[in-house]
Amino acid sequence: MLSEERHQAITAVIHRRGTVTVAALSTELGVSEATIRRDLDVLDEAGSLRRVRGGATARRGSVRPEADLRSFADVAGSATAAKQSIAARACAQVRDGEVIALDIGTTVAAMCPLLAERSLTVVTASLAVVRSLAAAPGVDIVILGGLLRPNYDSMVGTLTESALGQVRVDRAFLGTAGVRPDGAVLDSTPSEVPIKRGLLEVAAASYLLADHEKFPGSGFLEIAPLSRFTALITDRSPLPFDIVLPEGEDVEVLLP
Repeated sequence: MLSEERHQAITAVIHRRGTVTVAALSTELGVSEATIRRDLDVLDEAGSLRRVRGGATARRGSVRPEADLRSFADVAGSATAAKQSIAARACAQVRDGEVIALDIGTTVAAMCPLLAERSLTVVTASLAVVRSLAAAPGVDIVILGGLLRPNYDSMVGTLTESALGQVRVDRAFLGTAGVRPDGAVLDSTPSEVPIKRGLLEVAAASYLLADHEKFPGSGFLEIAPLSRFTALITDRSPLPFDIVLPEGEDVEVLLP
């Protein structure tokens, strides 16, 4: 990760949490504590945060309102009609007996109620997915262990990546923070990016689930080009802007 990307990520974490330790940032961003200390010193000098012993805190007035700090469960529970229609289209791609991987996105989570009566094996690092499908009689769940991100109910880190590398799935369903006009699929959480890339690597077919608000959405970390996916499942066509893929690359678009 480039230093500028780390600085943006650290600033975002500080604005969400108010206070964070060097150790926590080191684990979440996957870099050494010495690197984090240098980053915090630079950001402190720039006025982006206040350096304290063992970590950093937000400067007065820079912490986001509590209403913006909703948990994954809160967000997933308020899935829009667009996300629900995308989830239904995604589930239509699944065949009984398959092994599928479900990412942590809220649109992906909306697939769970529709899969509860199916006969499947589900691989996931999302505890929200696990809870939703735990009682499903025909669903076997493979949980990817690792470091817990409590606010998003997801597992990340070296252990998660290692476990993911040992499985193969028929289909993977991923969410995104945004998609740029050049087709770059984005995320805003550094620790999630290796997991998403890993899902693409182990899947025979992969699907990006993104409603119209994700064009361009947000995010500053590139996961993969859109052409890396088997299909884009979205709720609206034409999209809010034209996606221009490199010559020779394309992606199928599936609508509800």
